[in-house]
Amino acid sequence: MQTHLAPEFKDTRQGQAAEAILRKCVHCGFCTATCPTYQILGDELDGPRGRIYLMKQVLEGAPVTRSTQQHLDRCLTCRNCESTCPSGVQYGELVEIGREIVDARVERPGGEKAVRWLLKEGLTSPLFGPAMKIGQLVRPLLPASLKNKVPAKPTGAAAARAHQWPTREHGRKVLMLMGCVQPAMMPGINSATARVLDAAGIQTLVADGAGCCGAIRTHLGDNAGGLADMRRNIDAWWPLVQGLTSQGAVEAIVMNASGCGASVKAYGHALAHDPDYADKAAQVSALTRDLSELLPDITPLLKARMGKDLPAQVPRRLAFHPPCTLQHGQQLRGGVETHLTALGFEVSLATQDSHLCCGSAGTYSVLQPELAYELRDRKLANLQPLQPQAIISANIGCIQHLQTGTSTPVRHWVEVLDEALQA
Repeated sequence: MQTHLAPEFKDTRQGQAAEAILRKCVHCGFCTATCPTYQILGDELDGPRGRIYLMKQVLEGAPVTRSTQQHLDRCLTCRNCESTCPSGVQYGELVEIGREIVDARVERPGGEKAVRWLLKEGLTSPLFGPAMKIGQLVRPLLPASLKNKVPAKPTGAAAARAHQWPTREHGRKVLMLMGCVQPAMMPGINSATARVLDAAGIQTLVADGAGCCGAIRTHLGDNAGGLADMRRNIDAWWPLVQGLTSQGAVEAIVMNASGCGASVKAYGHALAHDPDYADKAAQVSALTRDLSELLPDITPLLKARMGKDLPAQVPRRLAFHPPCTLQHGQQLRGGVETHLTALGFEVSLATQDSHLCCGSAGTYSVLQPELAYELRDRKLANLQPLQPQAIISANIGCIQHLQTGTSTPVRHWVEVLDEALQA
């Protein structure tokens, strides 16, 4: 796609990056066939090709309007279009650039600005945990729109396991990001991860200074804030990456939320322009692994511990929803299904539209609830024929979003695996 940048963008890092991406696009339209919002709305400007045209016009100096902003807002950033694109257009990076430029030129209504500020500051705040506890206490009294964002407090054995962290030391060590909302919303995911890895002879370490991966601020148009989150995490992880502590160096940085994994794997690219962090960021990205990427190594060890048959109380028949950040953002497919099947589970994908977004998409379900819930209901309708005992996924946002529309338990796959090991 031929592009003539306006003078204000011609010599900027943003403009040059956007132009390189735009030039790859041959406007073939393959992306529209796999775009969730285009499928629902049927508007060219609510599909990747149309949004690319809008961003091209902005970069060439055309007037920026509220309508442009809204079309970009309605993008899920699911990156399904990247998996479909025959030309390798990096749409996800382009839309982040476009949003930042447009937001700097179009004033949002006061209510919108307030909600977006609360999301980027509240979800990443140390006060989020106490606020979530209060929300769980009054959950029965909350309106449905708020109740959907507050998971029920775990009870019984699940509550006990949520805070049981293994104490054994192992020669093999990995570093794990706890996440910003996960410890408060679903603490069982992190402890289950540590127990499963412990069962395979791997010790899980945590750097207390690490926090949000940077995705929340970046996706809300606060690029500087997102980069600051990335630098803080690199500083917190660096002693363990370099083996500068008594615990030695870690062999990987493990992510059990695929959204965080996609973000951290991109640190090297995001900070390539920063002379103080470029090399460190590249090393951190190279070390980062989604939890499922460890399965080929640990499955034989876990299988030896689990025996031939799964315990009766553990759900065997599972429907797997692969998050967009796993299958499109990280281009990881098939690992969870293959290795859980090898461990005795019956794992199936939806026979229709398993590649499409469930509508969670980070903060999207708060900012675009109508589209988000329509996508959720479509996803659940495609999973229901599998008649699963549980739906499993690999990202906390997808898990919570899907659970609001079904009575079938929705869990992280590592929690189900941990339950089988414990039983």
